[in-house]
Amino acid sequence: MSTMKLAEHNKVQNLDPVTFEVLKNGFVNLVDQMAEQMLRTCYSFVIYNRDFSCALCDAEGNTVMQGTQDISVHVGTLHLTAKAVLEDFADDIHPGDVFLVNDPYRGGTHFSDVRVVLPVFHGEKLIALMQTNGHWADVGGSNPGSFDITAKEHFGEGLRIPPVRIYSKGQYLKDIVNIIVKNMRIPEERIGDLRSQVEAAKVGEKQLNEMIDKYGIDTVLLAFDEVQNYVERLMKAKIAALPKGEWETVDYIDMDPQLGDGLIPIRVKMTITDDEILYDLSGSHPYISCFLNAGFGSALSGTYAGTKTFFPDIPLNSGFYRVVKTYLPENTVVNAPSPVAVSGYCSGSFEKIMNACFELWSNIMPERAIACSFNLEYLLIGGYDKRQNGSEYFMWYDWMAGGHGGRIDRDGANTTSPVFGVGLSVQPCEGQERLSPVITTKHQIITDSAGPGKYRGGCGVEKGGILTDTNNTVMSYCCDRSRSITWGIKGGLPSIPQGAILNPNTEDEEFLGTIFSNVEVKKGDSFTRPSAGGGGLGDPLERDIHAVLEDVIDEYVSRERAKLDYGVIIYEIDRDIDEFEVDYEATLKEREYIRNNRCQWLEMDPHEVEGLYNAGVINQMDVVRRHGVIMDYKTNKVLPISTKQYREEMKKRSLVFWA
Repeated sequence: MSTMKLAEHNKVQNLDPVTFEVLKNGFVNLVDQMAEQMLRTCYSFVIYNRDFSCALCDAEGNTVMQGTQDISVHVGTLHLTAKAVLEDFADDIHPGDVFLVNDPYRGGTHFSDVRVVLPVFHGEKLIALMQTNGHWADVGGSNPGSFDITAKEHFGEGLRIPPVRIYSKGQYLKDIVNIIVKNMRIPEERIGDLRSQVEAAKVGEKQLNEMIDKYGIDTVLLAFDEVQNYVERLMKAKIAALPKGEWETVDYIDMDPQLGDGLIPIRVKMTITDDEILYDLSGSHPYISCFLNAGFGSALSGTYAGTKTFFPDIPLNSGFYRVVKTYLPENTVVNAPSPVAVSGYCSGSFEKIMNACFELWSNIMPERAIACSFNLEYLLIGGYDKRQNGSEYFMWYDWMAGGHGGRIDRDGANTTSPVFGVGLSVQPCEGQERLSPVITTKHQIITDSAGPGKYRGGCGVEKGGILTDTNNTVMSYCCDRSRSITWGIKGGLPSIPQGAILNPNTEDEEFLGTIFSNVEVKKGDSFTRPSAGGGGLGDPLERDIHAVLEDVIDEYVSRERAKLDYGVIIYEIDRDIDEFEVDYEATLKEREYIRNNRCQWLEMDPHEVEGLYNAGVINQMDVVRRHGVIMDYKTNKVLPISTKQYREEMKKRSLVFWA
């Protein structure tokens, strides 16, 4: 589409362009001011590290504007929460009312994401809804942190809060709030976060009223419509310039614990028409027996976030949602009904949908191609802190950075927040240690964690810790991709499996995997877990030799993996002064050797690979990258069904590009 025609699509319909731009950006500032209020007044360390989002919605619940650092999955569901409040209370909404909701079956995400909805009136007319959403570190349930892998129904995952009034005409309903927070661990912290969110919403209300005073109610309400219409027109103009057709792919959750071996498929078909993007997730697996399912809202948001990543210049509001349509079949892992457990959706279905969208868009917009990124993970430790008087409950609630996928003309980003929410901060160890009896023992980049490629993935990290003065303490983990390992595209190779280890390098070492709950831990117990790097993009044998050398110097890649993954032979002269030497003749021979054998390696009998691994002949990276074999690292046994599924996709994403 020509620049002139694109400009025509983007013209504001009813406001003069200057007023439109001022108000559009004023709405962004309004939401960011709400976020700043939350950041400065929240009680929870989780929220302080930016696991929260805010939004301005119109009187119908449509999102008018989000903030600049909001979590992607939150923003794509906040309009659904607003509409749920309007649906339940209809004409029974008054000035001074405030509502609370966390229901994932009414468009929310999981029970920990608790939303405050504050209606804004002009006179007696409802004109807007301010919304603040914070991840509360605990909302009750059978497990500290409210992530229980054994829960098949939501009753074990925490308190389900349908839209409920907590302020009535300005009157704080203390009894209602007490019923809620007394069913949660550390209720004083929950009250603090609630008040923070309410006050943040009031900041948005104040800012909006100041805009109305300056520009007039009619102009501001017109701008609500115009910013949504603007995004719709802009997105349709972008679509008009794209190729039309259908594209399909699949990504996987590691397993259903009841079924054992077998990856859980999430199938995504995308259709681009003249003015719409349509996603169809038919063929996705029925919901599974653990909390990695997604409700309708969070899965819907996965398609929004996966699409928005390829259109970074377009604001995200309900105008965007008019153009991106999604079909989510009921009773599946991408649309689980109540009361099916869904609290682990973020590590399960959501990021799989996002990465599947990334792969589809990488074919349509190759100039922005990106391989698979590492999986979001949460490690939770809850118990009693004996450093005080032994009666203080603590919640150590941690997530890690990791590697994003290799890109079309550069390596993936190292040690970056997950695609779930790149606005998340990496929690400072010093703050965690002050608040909890858990000391961080290591937090470092993992050499060789980046998926090899012409452009390698970003590197992941390893974080370890040790418990000090604790009592009655348990550990839980919400993660994935120990089997559906972070994959490469266009010839690129996978990263490494994720999973937590208890008491590493001791006689009591135990690999706990990526999902577990209520594992008893005590003073002196240690733990570690890696985050994967991103998948590689492009044939690793086409990577510039000097780029491999630089990676070895930077310790992103070992000399051993430089040879095995990239076919580059490097000798160490003096590590202290970063002096290394490439053997170019040997490199040519090694690359030719790999080129002639790698297709056969990917066909090797999986049980033969298992034998070589258990004999110490090959390591975990060889198992995955050379042979495409998936193993259970608790038993060191091959998983034949998972291997067959994983190899099938690896051949499509990698092998066909080697030829």
